[in-house]
Amino acid sequence: MKTIEYFYALASPWSFLGNGKLLQIADRFDLTIDPIIIDYDEMFEAAETVPLPRRPRLRKQYRLIDLKRWGDFRQVPINTEPKFYEGEVEEPNEREAALMVVAAKSEGLDSLKLAHAISRALWVEERFPFVREELITIANAEGFDGEALLEKTYEDATATAYSDNTQASIERGAFGMPFYIVDEEPYWGQDRLELLEHRLATA
Repeated sequence: MKTIEYFYALASPWSFLGNGKLLQIADRFDLTIDPIIIDYDEMFEAAETVPLPRRPRLRKQYRLIDLKRWGDFRQVPINTEPKFYEGEVEEPNEREAALMVVAAKSEGLDSLKLAHAISRALWVEERFPFVREELITIANAEGFDGEALLEKTYEDATATAYSDNTQASIERGAFGMPFYIVDEEPYWGQDRLELLEHRLATA
């Protein structure tokens, strides 16, 4: 069974928008998704990618237009300027939330389900998910043991796995999010998922 390596982060609206389509592709072609959550600041620095707060004003404006377009196209509700997001000035600190997702994966749980719920809280539900109380609430609502997962964020193994994920993204050539790799072929951006699907359909 082929695997889709999927490098992503929680505060990335593009990762959030692509999750549904990615699951559809995996189901259609009987693929396994390996969701690999990463520290995007470290990856951006290694890849010499300009983070959102430092991008030109016109690119920031266009990003908002494109987010709305893709939300409509994917039929995924999204608030392009959510109340608790100031990423155009400073990206939120999602480390604790990301460690919860890493912990879920290490336990053999559906870490992408948890990650998507955290992202949805930010991009749809007008909540700030990157605090402990909200993380526990979100995890419990999705059928996880939020307190147990939060406890695992303090373990050295969890932090090491998160660091290893980020290093893997750098070694695999990721320079933006979301980033997918299938059969050693890279696809950057959820807007490339149709190209990935075409390749699988015509292989």
